Amino acid sequence: MLDFRMDTFLTVCEYMNFTHAAEHLNLTQPAVSQHIKYLEKMYDTELFIRDKKKLSLTPAGVVLRSALETMRNDENTLKKRMKESLNGKKVLTFGVTMTVGEYAIIPALSLFIKAHPDMDFHIRYGNTQTLLSYLCKGTIDFAIVEGYFKSEHYQTRIYKEEEYIAVASGNHIFEKPVHCLNDLTSERLLIREHGSGTRAILTKALALKNLSVRDFRHLVEIENIHTIVTLLKQDCGISFLYKAAVEQELKNGTLMQIPLSDFMVMHNFTFIWNKDSIFSQEYETIFEELKKYSN
Repeated sequence: MLDFRMDTFLTVCEYMNFTHAAEHLNLTQPAVSQHIKYLEKMYDTELFIRDKKKLSLTPAGVVLRSALETMRNDENTLKKRMKESLNGKKVLTFGVTMTVGEYAIIPALSLFIKAHPDMDFHIRYGNTQTLLSYLCKGTIDFAIVEGYFKSEHYQTRIYKEEEYIAVASGNHIFEKPVHCLNDLTSERLLIREHGSGTRAILTKALALKNLSVRDFRHLVEIENIHTIVTLLKQDCGISFLYKAAVEQELKNGTLMQIPLSDFMVMHNFTFIWNKDSIFSQEYETIFEELKKYSN
């Protein structure tokens, strides 16, 4: 069990404000300050940089936060497993991003579920940033994500590599010949929301060409991959998606891949869990099994 002062430290990390942390913990601000001073004395190092009203972690504070978050999450998982043992069954809770969960993992997941008839599953959907927050809070065991993240906080394994392409309706007529990314800026762009891995990949690819999503004539921001695919088929714009998400539509001609001379992107779907977790070996085994079924 975490020392109550460590819980105070994690709450301050969450709010980066002593007053707000005190309100959340139902403590006085001096009490919160005393808890932090106690930890700084115990570890013989400063944990926060106090610059006027701005608060930030020192390098030592970053290390402690990562370690304590893993300890807290493992403790929560341990409590959950102990309760599950009374019912004689295990519950696996994990997260997947939209593209992964709706397209890339379904064949492997169906085989995994059938191979574990005595196990219950809770599958959470969300964009990459949402799933990272779930991992941080310990509400999921692991996740399979497509976006960018700070790998030093997690154990990672490459689940699959997927092609990321430009897509339009099979009947779409371009205003001018299209050869490169810049030729598409006169089009309406259908795009995922901020925090989505699919959007982050496009943002990075555009930046390499000194472009941004704002350079497109019009934007339609959508939080659902199915809606984007449906609107593409209705010729409401163009989009950038994983090929796996539109494989069938490309085959039957309702959608087409837009050939671009300066856009060739391959990106990983990554299996991640909290670094140094006591359950790392278990998650490693699950990864290997899913990877086997995906092949």
